[in-house]
Formats: sequence, C-alpha cells, structure tokens
Amino acid sequence: MAIKKVIIIGAAGRDFHNFNTYFRNNSHYNVVAFTAAQIPDIDGRKYPKELAGELYPEGIPIFAEAELTQLIKRHEIDDCVFSYSDVSYQKVMTMSAIVNAAGANFKLLGPNDTMIKSCKPVIAVVASRTGCGKSQTSRTVIEELMSKGLRVVAIRHPMPYGDLFAQKVQRFATIDDLKKHKCTIEEMEEYEPHVSRGNIIYAGVDYEAIVRAAEKDPAGCDVIVWDGGNNDFSFYKPDLTITVVDPHRPGTELSYYPGEVNLRLADVVVINKMDSASPEGIQTVRENIAMVNANAIVIDAASPILVNNPDIIKGKRVLIVEDGPTLTHGGMKIGAGTVAARKFGASEEVDARPYLVGKLKETYETYPNIGSILPAMGYSDQQLKDLEATINACDCDSVIIGTPIDLTRIIKINKPYTRVYYDLEEIGYPKVSHIIDQFIKEQKLKGKNFS
Repeated sequence: MAIKKVIIIGAAGRDFHNFNTYFRNNSHYNVVAFTAAQIPDIDGRKYPKELAGELYPEGIPIFAEAELTQLIKRHEIDDCVFSYSDVSYQKVMTMSAIVNAAGANFKLLGPNDTMIKSCKPVIAVVASRTGCGKSQTSRTVIEELMSKGLRVVAIRHPMPYGDLFAQKVQRFATIDDLKKHKCTIEEMEEYEPHVSRGNIIYAGVDYEAIVRAAEKDPAGCDVIVWDGGNNDFSFYKPDLTITVVDPHRPGTELSYYPGEVNLRLADVVVINKMDSASPEGIQTVRENIAMVNANAIVIDAASPILVNNPDIIKGKRVLIVEDGPTLTHGGMKIGAGTVAARKFGASEEVDARPYLVGKLKETYETYPNIGSILPAMGYSDQQLKDLEATINACDCDSVIIGTPIDLTRIIKINKPYTRVYYDLEEIGYPKVSHIIDQFIKEQKLKGKNFS
C-alpha cells in the first residue's frame, strides 16, 4: 500500500489533535505540513519532533494557509484534512474547491477517529458558534457538580500559540499559573474564570497525555468537564453532551462547521442570551433544534449583565473592549460590553477605528466587519502593547471591559473603566441542576453531599 502524503489544514488546535490521534503513529500516511489560519502569527513554526513521534524526526513545518495550493502541487499531496472550526459551510466548501482544484482529496475526520476515551465520566459542553456563552454554561455545570461534593477537573479546547513542546500538558490552579505558562489574552479569558472559582483546568497540545494527567490530578478527579471552544466537537468521548446555541445568530446552528455536528450530538441544548435576543431569533433556533434533534432536552437561559461600577457608563462616551475571537472569526457585532453600554445608559459608543495602533490595524483588515468595537487581541507582546496604546489614545470618557478577564492586570489603562460580568441564568424548567442530578445517578457517582 502506497504511503499517502497529507496536509492538515488547521489553526493551532483541532489540527494537532487530529494528527496526534489519527496520524502520529500511522505508517500509512506521511504528514508533510500543517497550514495555519484564524490566529495571527502562528505559521512559520514547526510541530516539534518531541510531539510528532518517531515517524517525524525533524518535526513537521507549519505554513500559512495562503500557501496551500502551492504546497499541494509542490509535494504532490494526496489528502488535505480540514481541521479547524467555527467556519461557514460556504468557507468549508470553498476550501474543498481549492484543494480539489489543486488535485488533492478533501477530508474531514469524525468523532470515532478522534475522540479519546477517559476512565472518568465526561460531560462535554460545546456550542454552535464561538461566543454563544459556552464558558458560563461550563462554569454552571462545574458548580453544580462541586455542590454535590464531587471533584471536578475541567479540560479546555487547545489554544497553543507559543512553545508547543512546553505546552504539551498545562495545569492551571492559580492566577500565577497563567503567567507561568505565558498565556495570551484568549487563553486567560478561558482559564481565569475557572481558577478564580477554585477549580482545576488543563489544556495544551497532547490531549491523550492531558486526560491521563487530569484523571490522576493531585486534588482528585471524579468527573471531567470538556470545556469546548471555537464550536469544536469534543476531543473526548462524552457521557453527556450539552450544546449551547445563540439566538443572536439564528440559523448559524445549521450552517457552520462543526456547530451543526454539536447540535445533532447534543443530549441537552441550551438556548442562551434569551434576555437580549429577538423573539424571531429565538423561534428560529427552536425550530431548527426540533428539526435536527427532536430528542434533545432544551434549557432556556439568559446571560444577565452586571458591572462593578455603572456610574462609569451612565451618560458617558465609552470605548467598548470585547472578547477578541467572538468579534473576529465568531462574527458577532456586539458582546457583553455593548449590552452593558446600552443597559446602563452610555451617551455614546466611541468608534475605536480612528485610534488603532500597529497589529490591531491588521486585525481590522482581516475582519473588516468588526465595526466600532475594540477586540481584546493579545496573542503576542506586541499586540498587548498595541491594545494598550489604542485604548489610551482613544478620545472617550471611560472604558467598558467586556472580556471576562481583569485586563488591567496585564495592561495599563489611563481612563476610568468598569468590568462586565455574566453568568448563566436558567429560565423556567428544566434546569442544569436537574440534568446534573440525573447524570450523577446514571454514572453512580457518590459525592459528600449526594446520595
């Protein structure tokens, strides 16, 4: 059997996982390269030999996705495996056309070939799009489990943008661990809310090694919660799948990859943000859930907004800083900061674009539909400097920080500011607590507060 030459099309996450689980020790394939997209400055690296295995003693190069056609032709590639998420079906099939036109096969790997089995019960919390409110849903699930006396370890979808070998297995238990592992803003946005609540979270590159470490965590582990990101499907075989959908973007739950996969896999669907979505959007989402997964339990929910100082907003000209990925490839026009500005009476939402500095200009060129809001981009020291300079140059009265981390811990802001907070709030019945009680019974789990 001839060895097939492969390119994995990725964005520093699912691509490495697909390699590790399907290709790493598979002598029938030769992975010639990865390509990288979505995240700034992640091409030009190598997947290190220490992670690539004995078939790849030199490691595997990572190129910009723009070079894909040239790479296919130059190396006479047989298969291209699409391996990133939160992309429209139009984007997926455009990529397929590019690959096919260059002569190669276009492939997608599914759960059976990529999900790892844990020896612990697994709850997967996933979403139909980036920015649905999955993180607060994960936190609610974890809090419910911990309230029953169960020891919970969260494992987060990967964001390995630095030294890949050093990031093989990462454990976060304190705020200091964020600095230790040199986290980007995007990583901190996901890890900080967990550790500030007192629970352990793992992430990294090698998710087989990660789950084995989590199962034997020094603090103990009764349940693993997969805190899925970027609307990817779980890296682990779940015993319960909870999928969060967003009525602010109705219809995308059936038109984005792999968001529809998550909707079809769901045991439970959470319709989030119902407090700020239109009735028409909510109804469209309900109908789509019923059409493709009528057996799923549906939970209605809101993500009410709180701020630590409403006076910083009321009557003020405000600059709004939001979670970066939600605005960029997530495609959202508003986020928590915008909702807060309107709820607490800002006189004006100041346009960030005239004040952009350095790499932030490149972000707006890549994602021109961001609009007037400022995404909290911080994948490098330079981006952090540019973010700080942009905020401080802006002609505004105050700043609303909509990203879920304490941004002032890593940059200095020369204006009054207030942070936005949001948690999941279920509406009516059923509730997450009911789902967790049933899960505990089915898995025969015993916590100190549950019998």
